[in-house]
Amino acid sequence: MWGGDIRVGWDVALVALVLSFVLSASLAWIYRATYQGLSYQRGFVQTLALAAPVAAIAMLAIGDDIARGLGLVGALTLIRFRSTLKDTRDLVFAFGSLAIGVACGVTSFGVAVLGAFVISAATLLIFWTGFGSRRAYDAVLRLRAGYEDGGQSALGRVLGRHCRGYTLVNMRDIGGELQEQSYQLRLGDRHGGVALLRDLAALKGIEGPSLLMQESLTEV
Repeated sequence: MWGGDIRVGWDVALVALVLSFVLSASLAWIYRATYQGLSYQRGFVQTLALAAPVAAIAMLAIGDDIARGLGLVGALTLIRFRSTLKDTRDLVFAFGSLAIGVACGVTSFGVAVLGAFVISAATLLIFWTGFGSRRAYDAVLRLRAGYEDGGQSALGRVLGRHCRGYTLVNMRDIGGELQEQSYQLRLGDRHGGVALLRDLAALKGIEGPSLLMQESLTEV
């Protein structure tokens, strides 16, 4: 009992807080293991692990007291959160961690455990299956080539040998009888970039070939 009011006991409160941290830390680990962006933030992962216990504390403190609930809402309005989430996926994980904390705070432990399990399993399934991906090309090739038909034909033969498909997306004259070309490629072997660059470097009239793999780009 807390202060003579009808409240959960300290033992139940301790279980709620520890369980909320364990579940939210597991969710944070899942987020870290499946993150694929370019702006990973350690602080956000730590926030995911700590958000659930904080939410659980708030729910334990409020209990079934409406006045305390309104007071908490009023206190939160005085706090300005200036951090912005760049990825909607981060928002889902943040809400997930808070939801776990709320469930633990109202002693719905089964809901908290089941919810954390379903969110984690769904995240891993989406990560492993590549759900939602729409990547038409594997890499971007940039090079400098001459205007001779023979050189262009040889270039086409090399690309055809290493790629399942390719398309010329940009061509710019840079003077000196050279043009800069950019291609989008679907590689026949995702690890065949080294062989492609080696064959391109051996071609007469081809200069400075460079390959930018799609994995290093931000998917749009």
